[in-house]
Amino acid sequence: MNSSAGTPRTGPGAAAGASDRLVIRVGDVMKTQIDLVQRTTTVAEALRQMKHIETKALIVDKRDADDEYGLVLISDIAREVLGKDRSPHRVNVYEIMSKPVITVHPDMDIRYCTRMFDKFGLSRAPVTKRGQILGIVSYTDMVLKGLCRDM
Repeated sequence: MNSSAGTPRTGPGAAAGASDRLVIRVGDVMKTQIDLVQRTTTVAEALRQMKHIETKALIVDKRDADDEYGLVLISDIAREVLGKDRSPHRVNVYEIMSKPVITVHPDMDIRYCTRMFDKFGLSRAPVTKRGQILGIVSYTDMVLKGLCRDM
């Protein structure tokens, strides 16, 4: 768990009565087992990895230090492969991935992260620090590991 977890929110931005509210950070709730594939991986292979790992998203690795990460969701595969009757053995993930992707910092308050997800229509995002992937966070992580944490 992050050392900043459980820190009361204080300061100029804190609302009256909110000083005892604990700040839960993205780094406290993110999934740290990242599911990373190369951009030339076929959709068929990506599906095998998704099925094995029981995930809904794969992060597509950078080609080099100056590149950006990509993201492939189950919904991308449904829309771009299944819906268009394409063979998953002939489509590479780079053809259907989102890139660049919006990333979040592990120190971000999960309340702000959910607002950002809403504003940009996201369901999940890679968590990065200094350009390196640390994990992935979703609404599910923020609700079940954050909001419901003390219930």
